[in-house]
Amino acid sequence: QVQLVESGGGLVQAGGSLRLSCAASGGRTFSSYAMGWFRQAPTKEREFLAASAGSTRYADSVKGRFTISRDNAKNTVYLQMNSLKPEDTAVYYCAARGTLLYSTRARDYDYWGQGTQVTVSS
Repeated sequence: QVQLVESGGGLVQAGGSLRLSCAASGGRTFSSYAMGWFRQAPTKEREFLAASAGSTRYADSVKGRFTISRDNAKNTVYLQMNSLKPEDTAVYYCAARGTLLYSTRARDYDYWGQGTQVTVSS
């Protein structure tokens, strides 16, 4: 069983930056998990943003603005978010998949954090 805890959300003005962190505990060696970031805005479905599993993959909506990285020694994955827009406002979740193959589908991930709110004001 893997526990994931996100942090780093908050209120930021449009054009600003935030870095989200997701600390993992339990389970196997952290480096053996594919890690992903998703978000969900009110009334919308959960949206894939980025994944890391050896290589990285980004949604078109955040490519060039968001960067996923991981520190396997600290069991932590990060999401650096730059040039934030009001439409980036959502609850942001990290997720772990019990295989080192990334996926853009939420249903492929086995473990989820509780989420952290990101609000971007105009």
